[in-house]
Amino acid sequence: MMSRRIHGMCLLVLATFLSCIALSAGDHRSVLWRGGSIAVEDADENVLVSPSGNFSCGFYKVATNAYTFAVWFTASADATVAWTANRDSPVNGVGSRAERAQLLDTGNLVDYDGRVVWSTNTSGTPADRAQLLDTGNLVVADAAGNRLWQSFDWPTDTLLAGQPVTRYKQLVSASARGLPYSGYYKFYFDSSNILNLMYDGPEISSNYWPSPFNKWWDNNRTAYNSSRYGSFDRRGVFTASDQLQFNASDMGDEGVMRRLTLDYDGNLRLYSLDAAAGRWHVTWVAVGRQCYVHGLCGSNGICSFRPGPTCSCPVGYVPNDASDWSKGCRRSPDVRCGGDDVVDFVEMPHTDFWGFDVNYTAGVTFDACRRLCLDDCNCKAFGYRPGTGRCYPKIALWNGRIPIKPDQTIYLKVARSVKNQMINQSSSFLHFDGHACTVDERDASVGSSYLHGRSNEINFIYFYSFLAVVFVVEAIFVVVGYLFVFRADPVAAGRVRDDGYSLVFSHFRRFTYDELSDATCGFRDEIAKGGTGSVYKGVLEDGRSIAVKRLGELTQADEVFRSELSVIGRINHMNLVRIWGFCSEHPHRLLVSEFVENGSLDKALFCDDGESSGVVVLPWRSRYKIAVGVAKALAYLHHECLEWIVHCDVKPENILLDGDFEPKVTDFGLVKLLSRDAGSHMALSRVQGTRGYIAPECWTVGRPITGKADVYSFGVVLLELLRGQRVCDWVAAADGAWDLQRLAAWLKEKLKRDDDEEEVSTWLEELVDARLRGDFNHVQAAAMLELAVCCVDGEPNRRPSMNAVAQKLISLHDTR
Repeated sequence: MMSRRIHGMCLLVLATFLSCIALSAGDHRSVLWRGGSIAVEDADENVLVSPSGNFSCGFYKVATNAYTFAVWFTASADATVAWTANRDSPVNGVGSRAERAQLLDTGNLVDYDGRVVWSTNTSGTPADRAQLLDTGNLVVADAAGNRLWQSFDWPTDTLLAGQPVTRYKQLVSASARGLPYSGYYKFYFDSSNILNLMYDGPEISSNYWPSPFNKWWDNNRTAYNSSRYGSFDRRGVFTASDQLQFNASDMGDEGVMRRLTLDYDGNLRLYSLDAAAGRWHVTWVAVGRQCYVHGLCGSNGICSFRPGPTCSCPVGYVPNDASDWSKGCRRSPDVRCGGDDVVDFVEMPHTDFWGFDVNYTAGVTFDACRRLCLDDCNCKAFGYRPGTGRCYPKIALWNGRIPIKPDQTIYLKVARSVKNQMINQSSSFLHFDGHACTVDERDASVGSSYLHGRSNEINFIYFYSFLAVVFVVEAIFVVVGYLFVFRADPVAAGRVRDDGYSLVFSHFRRFTYDELSDATCGFRDEIAKGGTGSVYKGVLEDGRSIAVKRLGELTQADEVFRSELSVIGRINHMNLVRIWGFCSEHPHRLLVSEFVENGSLDKALFCDDGESSGVVVLPWRSRYKIAVGVAKALAYLHHECLEWIVHCDVKPENILLDGDFEPKVTDFGLVKLLSRDAGSHMALSRVQGTRGYIAPECWTVGRPITGKADVYSFGVVLLELLRGQRVCDWVAAADGAWDLQRLAAWLKEKLKRDDDEEEVSTWLEELVDARLRGDFNHVQAAAMLELAVCCVDGEPNRRPSMNAVAQKLISLHDTR
């Protein structure tokens, strides 16, 4: 009868297994037995309460006539929620028992309103009770107390003491204060094993904590522990596998109730409960300056400290929704593409928009930087740092803020009508929604009386005479400077050209050519040679072994050098070779990197039959480790850098092995950088890479090249790790012609057709490197073969991403 009283959405309740302890009459129950239910109609009374009374579980009112099934702190004044089942699908609360949470006879705890809204997915299990523990953990267990499901494995925006964040579990913020819906902020482990805070919005994604300006070691983290586990204890001490550790300011008192919450504003905070007052106190916070949280004020918005964070729109922009600043600002009026007669720039001192720079340029004048943005219709503003010549054209305006210690000025592109309106009002300040940025405006019409006649018209005789004198003087200076500087001292000329590098290299040590010549004994010990130059082993004065890459006397040497160095400052990963310094003394261009002792993969993997007959060069465990490490490195380049980075020359010669046979990808001479916002592809003017590893689409000049080209090359390397032989030699030996696509088609058909495990094992042993003598993991080998076949697909769109490849390989770690 009650079901007829349903209005609208009803919560399909968490109905799953519950086994219970007998409670004395009058006490709140902590157990929901099999077949039992909790109804929305009795939301205030029909709840589960933990034995200590610290936590309650039931239907929680989130809005008028809207409820979620949740666990909350009983003693907090506002009944703070610790966990929510159906946060994105609240149910109707119009008194009806059809909206209920129930532990079904099938063993499934569900939340439903005539349809399932949420479920523990434990149907078919022997669950007989759902129980709320003193830890705040809601568990579904069988009669023996074995846990079949627990809420600790499915956190929402909060962690409780002893509840972990793991490789597969993350915190997701609420969308707004008081609303349960999922927001855009995440607390998670990235693929480098580092705990991060990330803004993952509908338009962009970016990490903002720990500081994206630093390397992980500068943030006191480590990427070498892949267990990916973090939690805090009852004392208020948080520890994680990446060496993140922090303490509550009231650390030590185990009787205090605590929670770690990713709040709706994107900040991660540790709270302690004052039980007497029922109030929470912040005892630790991740981001000390709230304006450094990304996405806070949406696109085009600016956050300022006053002293709390305040959002506003810059001049020429208006809010999209004044009640929700996460929606940002929009141009008003819009800016049409054109020159100085259509658009102008407004100076915004002490302001910065983090990220989304396109065509970053160093060592340029202000006017040149302004022209770069003016000529690009997609450029919305540019940043310029006087004294350094650093130019940052921006194609998207996100994470705007007015820093406490300003070090940059933003020049915002606006319609000329907006700039004219400001001048006509004779304003010396730019006021935009409460912000005041000092700007020294000048009346451009004021001129010298010598250039004007009595009628206030320009006297052109004086004007052109003045220009002619200036031109002659400048011409004389140019000629004299060339004769006395460039011709007298060619090294100085080279040094002038090299100055363009000085800003790029602020993160590295600059070596002299003589230093590197001494370190390498006159470049005597050549350890490798490639298309862009030779590599020599050397030893620095402090005893460190180094590898020095000396670019050859090629027409593209300077291009290659700039390409490599533009990448160096942007990337860091344990499976990428570390660069320690450089030398730029015309005509010498050298890179100094760590020396990786076991050399390149090709030397370890490919040996002449006469030299290695019956000898296992690389054991299977090392081959699998190499495959995983290279995949992780490429996934990092493709998916985690602020710009898309394509290696373009993945091959065994560019994979180095350290003392533990951990792979390190090297040689970025052919790297091309792709702006995420300009699209994930590029067109090359000439074929890049090494024959045999180049994707088919790279042979078509002008055809878009994406990260899928690296996926293809990696697939070839994966086949070579399996076979222990160059794929080109393997295919040629098989049927006398180089046709990888035919081989891939045959392998694909073979994998699809042979379902018999024993038969697959037999032909795998024939295919995998004979020198292993069958000593390899058959499950890993079969999966790697299938993955390699997918990677070398002739159609780029059918190849998997490197992120998917890396995850697949990692998932094979514990297989037998």
